[in-house]
Amino acid sequence: QVRLVESGGGLVQAGGSLRLSCTASGNILRLYVMGWYREAPGKERELVATKEGSTITYADSVKGRFTISRDKYTVFLQMDSLEPEDTALYYCHADRIATSAGPLWNQWGPGTQVTVSS
Repeated sequence: QVRLVESGGGLVQAGGSLRLSCTASGNILRLYVMGWYREAPGKERELVATKEGSTITYADSVKGRFTISRDKYTVFLQMDSLEPEDTALYYCHADRIATSAGPLWNQWGPGTQVTVSS
């Protein structure tokens, strides 16, 4: 069993910054992919950023404004120049996890709310 816990969401004015964190815990032997997705009201969940080794992928809408980084089992999302359109519930995602009980895929955190006011 792997647990993901996010923190760092909140309310910020347009142009401001927030830093999200997510830590994975459990009987983890190796964790290959960590990243962030978001879901705005009335919209489907979408990729924000993901990191696998040295490979990083960003959604076009956040390129140049958001930065993903990782320290072992913790992933961060530095969000700068926030826009009202960034308002969403942000989910931490982990994939391809080797545990002492066997492999796991597609694990999600409960989400953290980010609200950007205009």
